[in-house]
Amino acid sequence: MNRLDHIVHGFKATLVARAVYMLSSALLMFVLARYLLDPDGYGTLYWVIGVLAIVQLVADLGLGKSAARYFSEYSEKAPGQIPHLIRTTITFKIVIISLVAYLLLVFHERIAVALGEPAAIPFLAAGVIYITVFSFSTFTQIAFQGFNHLVYSAIVQAISGAARLVFAVGFVLMGLGALGAFFGYIVGYAISAVIGLGLLYYKFYVQYEPADTYEAGLSKRLLEYSVPLTATRSANVVDKQIDTVLVGIFLTPTAVAFYTLGKQISDFVLAPAESLGFTISPNFGEQKATGQLEQARQIYETSLSHTMLLYIPATAGLIIVAEPLITMVFGGDYAGAVPVLQILAVFIILQAITNLTSDSLDYLGRARSRAIAKGGTSAANFGLNLVLIPIMGVVGAAIATVATHTVYVAVNLYIVHSELSLRLRRLARTMGLICAITGVMALAVLLVTPLVSSPVMLIGAIALGAVTWAVLAVASGLVDPRAIRSAMT
Repeated sequence: MNRLDHIVHGFKATLVARAVYMLSSALLMFVLARYLLDPDGYGTLYWVIGVLAIVQLVADLGLGKSAARYFSEYSEKAPGQIPHLIRTTITFKIVIISLVAYLLLVFHERIAVALGEPAAIPFLAAGVIYITVFSFSTFTQIAFQGFNHLVYSAIVQAISGAARLVFAVGFVLMGLGALGAFFGYIVGYAISAVIGLGLLYYKFYVQYEPADTYEAGLSKRLLEYSVPLTATRSANVVDKQIDTVLVGIFLTPTAVAFYTLGKQISDFVLAPAESLGFTISPNFGEQKATGQLEQARQIYETSLSHTMLLYIPATAGLIIVAEPLITMVFGGDYAGAVPVLQILAVFIILQAITNLTSDSLDYLGRARSRAIAKGGTSAANFGLNLVLIPIMGVVGAAIATVATHTVYVAVNLYIVHSELSLRLRRLARTMGLICAITGVMALAVLLVTPLVSSPVMLIGAIALGAVTWAVLAVASGLVDPRAIRSAMT
């Protein structure tokens, strides 16, 4: 199987898994928000998950990504070191997670009271289990990415999403409320973690004949490379979660529900870009190691062009239909999420570029540069949230996210260009054509949106936009139907 076929195969597997994960997440979001939890319960659930995501930083550090980088490198040049690397990484993780879990168990009540949410005490107590199972579930997915065996990553992710849906809904229906939904998350991640670790052991650990000696300094390099990755991951989580936490501190659980709903819809739309970025990134490390930067540039430029062809029109359409989408699907109680979603629609474009770029920079050995950029913009995001949330509410949090992420994306693109020498004029022409297509599509949707009065009509408006986009994309030559049919077979 050549590299392009391998990428397509991995993208299909990852996209299917991400589709299962995101569809299960969307269904869980819909059922909990529409039928099972009130806005206060919904907001409390996801506020706690946001707090635990920050705690998770210390439990995970950058070990998973660092290990994946070395799995990718040493599976090619020294396979006998792989068992040593796996054993070292898991040992480090167990030690760190045990320490963090113990501290959380001891201080969970004080944390909840200090943050002004005493109702979150039982959630944070259960968070000891949550951070453990979530850590190993995500670690195995990243490890399989490093080995460039994305089907296994796909399996673990799909199982976590499906199991989480089943158990969260089941526990809520048993009368356990938002806490029951949280335990559903725990069970889902626990099942996927067990399966992921089993696959890692039987498909990789025992398949490589261990070298007689552990390469001198390798474990030290593993830890050293995790430092910039930890900084980047910390900044990334701050960007994604601290705004939710601050909304809960400054405002109310209902406001958290509005903000969370807007972010969850954005995450759902981003699934294809995240899948593509997860798929292509290991190839950059392999190509840099073999001096094939021309091929790496072609892969990145093609991926970026096709991603923007999808996401620029999708963002425009989402801004236009945000109000009927929120009120018809989730109910009038969530109308406060409409302006949040419209602002975060711009963030979708930025995050789509990030999803393609961030992991690729790690595999290109530019983790330190990305960490510096991410740290700076995350600090700015935190500061802007402190200023804007008390003044503008949840809209202020969304504006802060978009403003700071714009700077981060610009820096990422500059770093990629310095590594791969992107053909900027060619990319600029492509983006201009995409924007023209978007303008025509948006006009068509804008004309029919005032007539939308039912979910069926909403689907019709979205379908009109999709058809308009497809016709123009094919007519302009940006989409080749024959290539799509070939890739799908």
